[in-house]
Amino acid sequence: MRLIIASNNEHKVREIRQILGSFFTDMATLKEAGLNIEVVEDGATFEENALKKAAEILAACPAFDAALADDSGLIVDALGGAPGVYSARYAGEGHDDGANNEKLLYELRSTPKAQRGARFASSVALLRRYREPLCFTGFCEGEILFEPRGENGFGYDPLFYYPPLQKSFAELNATEKNAVSHRHASLMMLKDALENECENWSLF
Repeated sequence: MRLIIASNNEHKVREIRQILGSFFTDMATLKEAGLNIEVVEDGATFEENALKKAAEILAACPAFDAALADDSGLIVDALGGAPGVYSARYAGEGHDDGANNEKLLYELRSTPKAQRGARFASSVALLRRYREPLCFTGFCEGEILFEPRGENGFGYDPLFYYPPLQKSFAELNATEKNAVSHRHASLMMLKDALENECENWSLF
């Protein structure tokens, strides 16, 4: 079974291959498949966006049997769940991570530490031809700092504090972050579902 991964992110693709590689005979990124496609993520939830992306990619790749896509973002309790599905464009279209972080800090400027709870969410969707889609959402709980900390990561990582390790996500190395991340959680749920299918001889 050939899988196309709806991403060219090196770190993300490596993690997907490590966790799901045994279920597929071949795995390729969009770039490796010679595909340049931009899917409009206009869903109301992370799940909707991941499923839409996987469906459009699979439709554009007849040589592949399955497509895997994900959508992720930050959910802040004090902001009613914002920025949510708008995480990448929280400060507006065309703005970068720095602008998004500045807006987040501004919106939380009067919010005390006890009310700055937040979580990262990641939905992964696997679409296979002639099968029901599989979609799972993983979370990582934390809180929003009052100022950025750390030089690693991207997006909201410098502002997202992870209490069990007493560090921001931007202070974690790649191995530490991958072990506790929201994407790792969703991929592990997908792996469990595929293993269950294998046990019932229904994967292929």
